[in-house]
Amino acid sequence: MPKNPSPAEAALRDAAREYHRAPTRGKISVTPTKPLSNQRDLSLAYSPGVAYPCLDIQADPTKAVEYTSRGNLVGVVTNGTAVLGLGDIGPLAGKPVMEGKGCLFKKFAGIDVFDIELAERDPDKLVDMIAALEPTLGGINLEDIKAPECFYIEQKLRERMNIPVVHDDQHGTAIISTAALLNGLELVGKDIGKVKVAVSGAGAAAIACLDVMVALGVQPANVFACDSKGLIYEGRAGGFDASKARFAQPDTGLRSLADVVNGADVFLGCSAAGVLTPEMVKTMAKQPVILALANPDPEIRPEDAKAARPDCIIATGRSDYPNQVNNVLCFPYIFRGALDCGATKITEEMKLACVREIAALAKAETSAEVAAAYAGQDLQFGPEYIIPTPFDPRLILRIAPAVARAAVESGVATRPIEDMDTYCASLERFVYQTGMVMRPVYATAKAIAPERKRVAYAEGENERVLRAAQVAIDERLAVPILIGRPAVIEARIKKAGLRMRLGQDVQCVDPEDDPRFRQYWETYHGLMARNGVSAEAAKAMVRRSTTTIAALMVRLGDADAMLCGTLGRFDTHLEHIRTIIGVEAGAPGFATLNAIMTPERTLFIADTYVNDDPSAELLATIAKMAAEEVGNFGLPPKVAFVSHSNFGTSKRPSAQKMRKARDLFRTLAPEVECDGEMHGDNALSAALRAQSVPDSTLEGEANLLICPSLDAANILFNVLKITVGHGVTIGPILLGTAAPAHVLTPSATVRRLVNMTALAVAEAASRQ
Repeated sequence: MPKNPSPAEAALRDAAREYHRAPTRGKISVTPTKPLSNQRDLSLAYSPGVAYPCLDIQADPTKAVEYTSRGNLVGVVTNGTAVLGLGDIGPLAGKPVMEGKGCLFKKFAGIDVFDIELAERDPDKLVDMIAALEPTLGGINLEDIKAPECFYIEQKLRERMNIPVVHDDQHGTAIISTAALLNGLELVGKDIGKVKVAVSGAGAAAIACLDVMVALGVQPANVFACDSKGLIYEGRAGGFDASKARFAQPDTGLRSLADVVNGADVFLGCSAAGVLTPEMVKTMAKQPVILALANPDPEIRPEDAKAARPDCIIATGRSDYPNQVNNVLCFPYIFRGALDCGATKITEEMKLACVREIAALAKAETSAEVAAAYAGQDLQFGPEYIIPTPFDPRLILRIAPAVARAAVESGVATRPIEDMDTYCASLERFVYQTGMVMRPVYATAKAIAPERKRVAYAEGENERVLRAAQVAIDERLAVPILIGRPAVIEARIKKAGLRMRLGQDVQCVDPEDDPRFRQYWETYHGLMARNGVSAEAAKAMVRRSTTTIAALMVRLGDADAMLCGTLGRFDTHLEHIRTIIGVEAGAPGFATLNAIMTPERTLFIADTYVNDDPSAELLATIAKMAAEEVGNFGLPPKVAFVSHSNFGTSKRPSAQKMRKARDLFRTLAPEVECDGEMHGDNALSAALRAQSVPDSTLEGEANLLICPSLDAANILFNVLKITVGHGVTIGPILLGTAAPAHVLTPSATVRRLVNMTALAVAEAASRQ
């Protein structure tokens, strides 16, 4: 690291130190997955109950996957001899890196990690130590072990162990860089079997890269590899490691990196900063592909390479340049697929499957999550985007299944995945935690005929809306109708790299020029004439308010449902829906329901946006509407009327209101489990509830919380949304409308828009 850092480097240094220090020291912890709150839990978790799974595993070792965490546990192992760009800093100093690797495994693939730092430099002793860990771990990720020892250690462990062993510095870099090479060569129209490859560095990463590249078509005779002594060629004085021998060239007089770069189509750098000069780049073949992977500074900076050769395509290991070769694109997902099928090895076929999926994903359209993470960047397949970004959630959805299939084909899968669709759905639930809850809604929406699922999006020019519309088309959830200026929508579709076409995949309603304008403003005028709205005012409203247009489309049968609210105030949108679409017959008015999904539970909360201080009677009917909506998700509603009072502990008016609302609801919906008034913790804990009332009319956890006021419901929902950390939300779901119409909020994500699209379509179908 620099002795005299710049202000930016100093700020990064200080922020990194504080990040690791507070609020909890380090980056990982061990968290129990089972409750341990009473004597019975203790007897199950430990003695005497624990003896039964122990004996089962003794009789059948495969039961370990069923009874323990081993099937989802990877050891990140190092001896600290080659840590990042820091070199041989030792195992203790390398621990923050290993903890960081554990964070990435957990974040991107849900895999638990033990980081294991070993104070041992002897390769054979290291092999013995690591091999002895096999009963504990489901896989081994070797990290930051210097070459050439890393080759030997990995080879011996692969021979001795029946779990996946990967030296990520070799194979992760090899997989990502090869994916970049495939796409780079495709863009410049060159045949992988004919390109000349110049290489700087012949350590673990470079050799592994070359092995994978050769497996996909690069000819060894076309590989010119240089180490610190120059070109590796037959008969070189002093010799070279056996690992380099297969890439030794005949002695033709070439010696230096500059010699071999001349005329090369591809440069692969796994060496040191600055070794590839602009002058060398100028001598390369037409449209060269440069993979400058040295960290933290590449062999040549992209701006220097582009200045020397504007026609080049360059990738580096840095996140502040396009085309980052980042191992996080690979290692979490190759282990995810390997663990899930019980692979005993990581085979070449599994690595090549990973390469192909990464390369293919870069050519797919940009996901909404990637667009949000890299706002303002043009992420479409091309010279500046030849490999996906680390935050693309589709990586796990594509790589893990491909790896699992390749493991089966390689004969190393001990638990082949029989139902790949179900497996992919489980991965999708990991990425989008709404997956399980939304599944019945999605199934309903997909089954509906296209002519019955036309959804009008009021803010059709909004990029999030456009991305949601593309997903709705791809997943056959809806036929989108975009309200907005066609030229603006077309431009934003192109900028976002989406594929939908106006007039073919989606309809477009232009507020400034639509043949139904007269019909719409006359309808609106008829509705609002006695509310002080003149004909001219009606015309103006239909021209400027896209929510008014969407609501009129639903009212007149030109759309089956509508979504609005990604821009503007909730109450303004709601008023347009109230005056144009109106309240459903028999409903007391509007109300809203929000849901928050966490790994532990799904909670619905009402009324979050509409009624300030509803009466007991209104709360009972809101609860009935909300319970019916919860049922649409395939969940049996369990209703808790929550309060500051717990079963009569307070006589305040709000407590009495909630008690009365519960009684009225039991009359309205006797088939639905409910209870109240009660504290929030009692709603989620049957044990606490039993301490208060022995005869509760609610079993288990409540999943629908009815709050005494809008403030209480909205505050509860928004606090939970933040405090649960990785919860995913649905809503607001507008209840009580005469036709499907929902007002979202400006913070709505693309995934929430997609979920609400499916919900609106399913709702429309149920009313037809």
